[in-house]
Amino acid sequence: MPLVVGPFVRCRFSAALLGLWLVCAGFTCAGGSEHDATAALPAAFSDLLPHFLVEPEDEYIVKNKPVTLTCRSTPATQIYFKCIGEWVHQDDHLIERTVDPATALPVMQVTIEITRQQVEKIFGLDEYWCQCVAWSTTGTQKSQKAYIRIAYLRKNFEEEPQGKEVALDQEVLLRCHPPEGVPQAEVEWQRNEDVVDPASDPNFFITADHNLVIKKARLADTGNYTCVAKNIVARRKSTSATVLVYVDGGWSEWSKWSACGADCSMWRSRECTQPSPGTGGKDCQGLDLQSLNCTSEQCPETVSGAEDVALYVGMVAVALCLTLLLIVVVLVYRRKKEGLDADVADSSILTTGFQPMGIKPSKPENSHLLTIQPDLTTTTTSYQGTLRSRHEATGKFSMSNGPLLDPLPNGSHSLHNGKLNSDPADFVSRLSTQSYFKTLPRDVANTSYGTFNFLGGRLTIPSTGISLLIPPEAIPRGKIYEIYLTVQRKEDLRLPLAGCQTLLSPVVSCGPPGVVLSRPVILSMDHCFDACLDNWAVRLKKQNYEGAWEDVLLMGEELVSEPYYCQLETETCRLFSEQLGTFALVGESLHMGAAKRLRLMLFSDAYCSTLEYNIRVYCMDDTQDVFKEVMQMERQLGGRLIDEPHVLLFKDSYHNLRLSIHDMPQAHWRSKLLAGYQEIPFYHIWNGSQRYLHCTFTLERLSLSTCELTCQLCVWQVEGEGQSFGLDFNIAKDTRAVDAEFLLMDSSATALAGPSAFQIPYLIRQKICSSLDAPCPNGADWRMLAQRLKLERHMSFFASKASPTSVILDLWEAQHFHTGNINQLATVMADIGKQEAMIFLVSDGEC
Repeated sequence: MPLVVGPFVRCRFSAALLGLWLVCAGFTCAGGSEHDATAALPAAFSDLLPHFLVEPEDEYIVKNKPVTLTCRSTPATQIYFKCIGEWVHQDDHLIERTVDPATALPVMQVTIEITRQQVEKIFGLDEYWCQCVAWSTTGTQKSQKAYIRIAYLRKNFEEEPQGKEVALDQEVLLRCHPPEGVPQAEVEWQRNEDVVDPASDPNFFITADHNLVIKKARLADTGNYTCVAKNIVARRKSTSATVLVYVDGGWSEWSKWSACGADCSMWRSRECTQPSPGTGGKDCQGLDLQSLNCTSEQCPETVSGAEDVALYVGMVAVALCLTLLLIVVVLVYRRKKEGLDADVADSSILTTGFQPMGIKPSKPENSHLLTIQPDLTTTTTSYQGTLRSRHEATGKFSMSNGPLLDPLPNGSHSLHNGKLNSDPADFVSRLSTQSYFKTLPRDVANTSYGTFNFLGGRLTIPSTGISLLIPPEAIPRGKIYEIYLTVQRKEDLRLPLAGCQTLLSPVVSCGPPGVVLSRPVILSMDHCFDACLDNWAVRLKKQNYEGAWEDVLLMGEELVSEPYYCQLETETCRLFSEQLGTFALVGESLHMGAAKRLRLMLFSDAYCSTLEYNIRVYCMDDTQDVFKEVMQMERQLGGRLIDEPHVLLFKDSYHNLRLSIHDMPQAHWRSKLLAGYQEIPFYHIWNGSQRYLHCTFTLERLSLSTCELTCQLCVWQVEGEGQSFGLDFNIAKDTRAVDAEFLLMDSSATALAGPSAFQIPYLIRQKICSSLDAPCPNGADWRMLAQRLKLERHMSFFASKASPTSVILDLWEAQHFHTGNINQLATVMADIGKQEAMIFLVSDGEC
């Protein structure tokens, strides 16, 4: 006899014991009475197995609307649903009983509803399915499985059609890969908003992979073509692709040859009219007029006379005039050359007074770089005197220091090394009065500034990962600029985002905008995406003078001729820019693999005197500037960090972020959260414009004497990645608020000018550039340096610069200011085979 296993007591049954089985299983028949189900069956059909008249079908949940599954069977005494291996509760079934009038057999129909929340609970581990099981007096039957899926259709096409210009009668292929969706999207094509129907126009053909083929392009096929994807959830349109069908011109047939003319030649012609060029087509190629010498017999007879004599006399006159003109030119040239030679004899005066500054003369022959000694008569901390115009420069300054120039009342500039000592608020107030500083924020705490000349320097905003490297010679000689660097934090200054775009970096300003630069500066800033350009379309945006944002660069498709270029690293972007301004990275995912990095941080109150205890969970972009900002805010709130930050990869799957707390000791603690979890909507996180997203868990201890708290706090994306915090601490101990130790404050100077801003001494840098810039047959030049530093992807960018080596060293300085080991760079130089590698081993006093 069969066994029935489910949420019931296991019972054996037979036709005679079916009524007892129903009581044993915990179910009752319609009306609530217990009876022998066999009484309802004619004797001739009492031994039939149930068969299904209606079985549950696959369904899709659209948005939050539940779906209904139906099952109908005869002869059946009971029908129940089982979903993902578990029996559905009896109260969730809607049961209808009827009798088939033709056979007198009982017919039973059961329906249930499935909600989106039920499907989401399996967290993508398996597909959600249901099936029904029907019983009769003879045995059981199972229906087919019905799969319930959440329907969606992404916004971005995986491949969009591209515009084309094609010749008449040429085949045209427009590609389209629709957005990912469940169920899979259907595709149709439109031309100028009208549906393209291959059935009515056989010149069109749509392939199995949704591409549109125009078999022979006609003039009427010119238009805007759009790929349209749709399913039960939504309808998406691609960007329109313009197809222009043009007609190249053809030559008509040649005309007949003309009669032989007086010049003993004949000609023929043709016209570009078969067809005439149209809609941007090319003009006809070749000659439209052709001439040919006649044979002597065809030439008309000519008589020599006075006309020929006049021609010869004219030619002789022209020759005489040209000869006289040539003689005059030679005489004038010789006289000017004699005067120039006299001037050159005394030209040595032009070089008087121009000596290398701070450098003693090198040996005249076979001198090594290490023999060049700086002038050590000056101090190593300051310049003795003032810096004046070049024609007044008689003093010297040390090339081994970092000069920082401050304006003095008399118009000259003192030159000293170190940090700026002027009041930051005064600097910002003074600059903001000028027209080109209208956008300069007055957030002094997040602004660095400095005064720089041709020696360059560096600006840094501590603990944000944001810096600006101004290479030597970036500022033209003779110019002195006051430059600022700031991170924008006010909401009204953040750039607008359209559609499913997301902010991937801080909004950073450097200025003043419009200053003239001789070579690119390098702006470094953190980003918060997975750094895989196969998953993203990442654009660099810049704010123009009117305040509007413009796309200036598509990352991965940089052009060396453009004023912007990006070096993308795992967590940082290095922007080469020939212009100062306000910049940000904005991304748009190409498919579900795209992920942003979220930093999860847990805070609680440093001191708690009540029964309630709060834990704040921040879910923020994984960039140092946001981390610093949250730490500063929690310090003001008197909070403390209760666990190490975790990083979560948050994917573009339209699924929300959930947070829950578990495993608390019930005897001492309870959660005041009514639901099983808290949820942050997907778009609040993906947009990136809300910097302090967090949830608060309010816990309650049952006694003030309870201080030990142990629990698990989980953060996960529905159908995605998750992180878990194991908390075990005493809320009464270590009640210190967030302090400078946790803020990880960067103690380096915010502004450094001159050689002190660089690891490589200025003179040594110049020697390396002169050694590696010239191409070497064996490749031992700047190209090998780029390869050894793993920068070969940017070869074309480096090659476009006047000094490729200098740009490579700029990038190395930007990457390794805090962590760089100059000896490692010396090792790379030695591997290349350059003796100049030894220059790194000299002492600081020698440099």
